[in-house]
Amino acid sequence: MRKLYSLVIGIIAVIAVLLLGINQLQRSSGMAGADVVTIYNWGDYIDPELLTKFEEEYGYQVNYETFDSNEAMLTKIQQGGTGYDIAIPSEYMIQRMMSEDLLTKLDLSQIVGLENIAPRFLDQSFDPGNNYSIPYFWGTLGIIYNDKMVNAEDIQHWDDLWNPALKNNVMLIDGAREVMGLGLNSLGYSLNSKEMSQLNEAAAKLNTLTGNVKAIVADEIKMYMINEESAVAVTFSGEAAEMLSENEHLHYVIPEEGSNLWFDNIVIPKTVRNEQGAYDFINFMLEPENAAQNAEYIGYATPNSVAEAMLPTEISGDKQFYPDDDTLSHLEVYEDLGSEYLEIYNDLFLEFKMYRN
Repeated sequence: MRKLYSLVIGIIAVIAVLLLGINQLQRSSGMAGADVVTIYNWGDYIDPELLTKFEEEYGYQVNYETFDSNEAMLTKIQQGGTGYDIAIPSEYMIQRMMSEDLLTKLDLSQIVGLENIAPRFLDQSFDPGNNYSIPYFWGTLGIIYNDKMVNAEDIQHWDDLWNPALKNNVMLIDGAREVMGLGLNSLGYSLNSKEMSQLNEAAAKLNTLTGNVKAIVADEIKMYMINEESAVAVTFSGEAAEMLSENEHLHYVIPEEGSNLWFDNIVIPKTVRNEQGAYDFINFMLEPENAAQNAEYIGYATPNSVAEAMLPTEISGDKQFYPDDDTLSHLEVYEDLGSEYLEIYNDLFLEFKMYRN
């Protein structure tokens, strides 16, 4: 009888340990109830001090995970294995996630501070009425150059990248939409074109650029440009801001013939487990002092006009990163091209990379 009793006690103890382990695993995965907020964001895309502040003010534990592309983020949310309460995708991906019913429609009555967002960043075509997303950061795609190697007047347009003087001296961001987009814009076409004749013309023109291309990379562009290992690069405005802070000879240009105006917005995926925590985080990030702190730390432009007014004038007054309305009028937002044309863009970009080799 004692052996049976001991066996029962042992089984209960094992079950208790297993339940404790499962609970801890759920906590680490952001699946443990109302005291955890699980955030899925780009790497190094929030001031860590703000996460600590959010935890202290609201009493939540933040589980913070990162992704390196919109497509990787989409796949993880489609799988549904982790209960993400917050995600921060880009505009065309928000449009796709809406079409695939992956996002929770926002209850705007629970959002405090939306009036702080400048009207020009609301009601965008990818999310009319902001029913599914709240602006987080915005920026542009442009050209960064070193004035020790290139004269300012020689690098104002996309076509300037083809200058023979830049042989093996141009860095390109590793992105199909970005590279195909600059090719299309250089020809006067939309970076959302679905005209095969235009796409093929842009691809053919890009193939003539290969002699000037030093490398097609991502984050490494910062190191190359800061260390003056390349004269010119195509990159995003926030990345450029970080480079400029490290090297006074670097400058950022948005070609006037057109480029990309991008948005990263906060959404609540259908995987949400702590909806109240998600709204609390959105409201926290809409507070001007928090948005300003985040913008100063990250280097990207804030859509929060009250926060922008709180930034040092050398930041908010810099038209390289806070361009005027005339410049913005020449920019386009990426649209969801659909799987067929996204594959075409990717294939043409891959051919360009292979052609270069």
